[in-house]
Amino acid sequence: MFTPRTPRIVAARRLQRRKDRDQSGRFLAEGPQAVREALAAGAVIELFGTPAALDRYADLAAQAPELSPVTDDALAALAETVHPQGLVAVCEQPDVPIGEALAKNPRLVAVVAEIRDPGNAGTVLRTADAAGAGAVIFAGDAVDPYNGKTVRSSAGSLFHVDVVRSPLSVVDLLQDSGLQVLATSGTGEDDVDSLLDGGQLALPTAWLFGSEAHGLPASVLSAADRRVRVPIYGGAESLNLAAAAAVCLYASARAQR
Repeated sequence: MFTPRTPRIVAARRLQRRKDRDQSGRFLAEGPQAVREALAAGAVIELFGTPAALDRYADLAAQAPELSPVTDDALAALAETVHPQGLVAVCEQPDVPIGEALAKNPRLVAVVAEIRDPGNAGTVLRTADAAGAGAVIFAGDAVDPYNGKTVRSSAGSLFHVDVVRSPLSVVDLLQDSGLQVLATSGTGEDDVDSLLDGGQLALPTAWLFGSEAHGLPASVLSAADRRVRVPIYGGAESLNLAAAAAVCLYASARAQR
């Protein structure tokens, strides 16, 4: 049984660092839900589990290409949560080149531009998946989509949509592929409800989302086809990123159906 000092545990633990994830093309998926989705996607290289977890989730253990029982201490060293659920998988990063993703002609795409918060990024991934998006693009100096918190916040959706990493200057590629590009902005000249009522959201669309603190860079805003705000009908100053993304993506999903 592997311990915290076993070389394979030491090597896997290094994947908690972005540098090592980038160099290896691998990352960690923690917990039964993430492991289940990773197995279904064929992304799992090795599954680590405590004896209790491997017994409880025998169906997952049976699907693992390589199964390694570990002590509780070894599992705790791999996990990034306070109360780990006994399973951690080493996975291949399912990165998709942007040209390949756009060649599939997705009707709905989410772009997170220079978003640094991993929880927000993971929630946008999950929301985009639920709304039927074909791809989520991490543009510019954005958070690593394979950050542990991003993976957990995505609740398995990381394995359901094309995950793309691209330069910040992505708008031209989106437009050339036939997508209208809508940039979210608190001061946008259009609002989501008006575009929905007017039928514009029925078109294939890429939504651009910036950070809560700074919004989208000026170069991205100016390159987009429209700058769109989420209308606020009450006294709140604004919505957080994840909530605004949900409003926009679901408005498009509704219009496209």
